[in-house]
Amino acid sequence: MINLNFPKYNFTFKEESNGIYILDEIRKKYVKYTPEEQVRQNFIKFLIEDKKYPKALFSVEHKIEINKNILRCDILIFNKYFTPKIVVECKSPKVKITEKTFNQAVEYYYGLQPQFIILTNGITHFYIKKDEISNNFKFISEIPNYVNE
Repeated sequence: MINLNFPKYNFTFKEESNGIYILDEIRKKYVKYTPEEQVRQNFIKFLIEDKKYPKALFSVEHKIEINKNILRCDILIFNKYFTPKIVVECKSPKVKITEKTFNQAVEYYYGLQPQFIILTNGITHFYIKKDEISNNFKFISEIPNYVNE
């Protein structure tokens, strides 16, 4: 796999006849190890180990309905009241983060109203916060550590 812009984490893998699988600690099951899954699993570890978000507040491939369309966001993190706090859109490292990616995440934003949006391809990470006063999205330098709010 590709070297990503994350610290080194330990993962559990298994090999089957049709490929390699990685243990998803949130879904508690093995999933096919694709480039996008590599990014998703690394970002989950980053949020848990480095930013101290509790596993109990995560949902992976979270289904949401927007205008009768069923969408699936890669990672959704709730606050302690189970209100959406962070939505994360993960792409393969070979996929450039573009305006299309941003628009996809904004769609999730309007369906979930989280405090933060994160776009990542494992190499480049964009952290975005909706400014409640101006009602505009603004880029921030990093996502805050977990606070039991």
